[in-house]
Amino acid sequence: MTKIVRVGVTFPPELLAEFDDIINKMGYESRSKAIQDAVRLYVSEKKWLKKENANQMGVLIMVFDHEVKGLERDLTEAQHHHSSLISSTMHIHVGDQDCLEAIAVKGKASEIRHLSNELTTKKGVKILKTIIV
Repeated sequence: MTKIVRVGVTFPPELLAEFDDIINKMGYESRSKAIQDAVRLYVSEKKWLKKENANQMGVLIMVFDHEVKGLERDLTEAQHHHSSLISSTMHIHVGDQDCLEAIAVKGKASEIRHLSNELTTKKGVKILKTIIV
């Protein structure tokens, strides 16, 4: 029998309410099972970080506010600086001020992580998701 470890987790009330709403709609019978699944998904998405020197490929998906002064220039400079990683970029206008970019990457995990972190921290970047396949 697999040993189970009990842990305590604190949540802001709004986040827990949103989580509970989603897991109820999905049909989970227990919050513990949903949290275990969420942690498994997080770990599987981040495993590539442990393989810093391995070659990886994937996509960076980013939503940003194109009206933030200097942001598009900063994003372009960062992408040019890491051009050896970037295979292709797709830019989509999704609203009056929001844009979505999908950036196909291939290279060392450490370099992809560096690019992802560099883009994420730019003022005006609303969200960046790194998907490694």
